[in-house]
Amino acid sequence: MTRTLVAQSSEHILEAVKKTFEGDVENTERFVDSIIGARKVFIYGVGRSGLISKAFAIRLVQMGLEVFFVGETITPIVEEGNLVIIVSYSGETMSAIQTANIVRRVGAKVVTITAHPHSKLAGASSFVIDIHPPKTDESKRLAPLGTLFEIATMIYFEGIVVMLMEKLGQSEGSLRKRHAIWV
Repeated sequence: MTRTLVAQSSEHILEAVKKTFEGDVENTERFVDSIIGARKVFIYGVGRSGLISKAFAIRLVQMGLEVFFVGETITPIVEEGNLVIIVSYSGETMSAIQTANIVRRVGAKVVTITAHPHSKLAGASSFVIDIHPPKTDESKRLAPLGTLFEIATMIYFEGIVVMLMEKLGQSEGSLRKRHAIWV
């Protein structure tokens, strides 16, 4: 029996993400320290990168950090001493580049997570986290567009959560206390 397309795609995605993290991701410690040292953390991404960014923001809030998603109606103004995390596969999304340029002018630190570390967005950033899954011809069929980047970034963010938990003395129990309760 032939394996289903879903099984083929899932295996391809898992293998590509595994290859992405065969070595350490440069600037990870600096990234974690920047989150810990920021007065406020702002996160921005568009489309699926935005959804992954929001999931990371939720985890940071569950750790008791002051975190906002850029573009929401209740998001305050970015100020000096704040950290702005921008996720963009291409690093060429105009709104992301504009956001980086504006917040750097007010003295915020900008960290970009991208698969293109020489992009315009990367150039407007304080430093870059390069999440670059291998892209093959098979990827176009089994993991189209930015799928590999998005899933790898989500997994990277979950690893960052674990590092932050350790450095901040947090546990699953302390995060659970700040978990949204819907009644």
